[in-house]
Amino acid sequence: MKILFISDVYFPRINGVSTSIRTFVEQMQGLGHEVHLIAPDYGVSTQDESWIKRIPARSIYFDPEDKLMKYGEAMQRLPGLRREKYDIVHVHTPFVAHYLGLELARELNVPCVETYHTFFEDYLHHYLPWIPKPMARGVARMISKRQCNAVDAIVAPSQPMLDVLRGYGVSVSAEVVPTGLQMQSFKAADGQAFRQKYEIPLERPMLLYVGRVAFEKNIAFLLEMANVLVKEVPDVLLVITGEGPAEASLHKLTQQLGISNNVKFIGYLDRELELNACYQAADVFVFASKSETQGLVLLEAMAQGTPVVAIAELGTASILVNGEGALIAPDHVIGFAEKVKHLLIYPEERFELGVRARSYVLANWTASIQAERMVQFYATIMHANASANKNSQLAITQKHVVID
Repeated sequence: MKILFISDVYFPRINGVSTSIRTFVEQMQGLGHEVHLIAPDYGVSTQDESWIKRIPARSIYFDPEDKLMKYGEAMQRLPGLRREKYDIVHVHTPFVAHYLGLELARELNVPCVETYHTFFEDYLHHYLPWIPKPMARGVARMISKRQCNAVDAIVAPSQPMLDVLRGYGVSVSAEVVPTGLQMQSFKAADGQAFRQKYEIPLERPMLLYVGRVAFEKNIAFLLEMANVLVKEVPDVLLVITGEGPAEASLHKLTQQLGISNNVKFIGYLDRELELNACYQAADVFVFASKSETQGLVLLEAMAQGTPVVAIAELGTASILVNGEGALIAPDHVIGFAEKVKHLLIYPEERFELGVRARSYVLANWTASIQAERMVQFYATIMHANASANKNSQLAITQKHVVID
């Protein structure tokens, strides 16, 4: 099978969509399929560009991390794309990529599938604060419904996310296919060396958040929780990795709460060299986002045997099973802090929960399983599309016969 991915983001831009794309591509290539990607040109080459078609892009004034591909520049690639003879187009983001994917699929006469990676209803108002929150939610729902119903099929990373889309009125064919973990995520790492590098004493209780430092990730909740926890565990340290638009406000909140000695911001980590060691170094992985369509970082933490305490909403609810590597926490800081404190003061329980975490992820969330499911879904959609085209041609032929 020959597959064309299209996305408004990819490495070196680090986020969950980039990670998902790379994971599926590597697995599909391993299964013998050929995958190409259309993505923005950031002016920086990644590890392997041979399968990527970089498109000139412009900056976005309110989000300097991202770029918008130039639609016209992308459409100039159409003659070369025709020669590739793709079987299917798979869109991963709802901006230029969505409209480009629809047009290219039409021109190439192949079906168009789109993954709904981001819960925009709980996202848009953070970046358009001048729009009232209820209005922003309504706009997000309307656009999501329209875009999803414009493609041949939708992929949702979790069942709760698909349920939300059905509630919007999305009626096209759909499948739940989460992003699985590469075996690299299970590779042994040196957590002690990580602590030494970042000057974190080996005996100090360490909590960890990994991900984009964005408003919708609810990191302020974790700071409030840490402020409660400090009263019971004075030397606890919350390590926050990643970068994003919420950094300045979170630094300010840390100072306002008076917990600067209990919080450490360390920026982006190299996924290949440092991320596993970071997970390994932590005693507990903490996560409070309520807008995740899946929550891949939860699985990555558990793959390293690090137990999770998290709020289970939307996508995270489809991952977390209480006692299977995680404790599900209530959506208030005191109750969340109690769950964390329990694991910190009972190391035996923490260790056992970490062991179960790794076993749970290995049994249910490996990337190879999910890639095979995605390819099977492609085949189903291609078959349905071919049947629809055949019936359409038959109807046209019959009409001409009657007229003649």
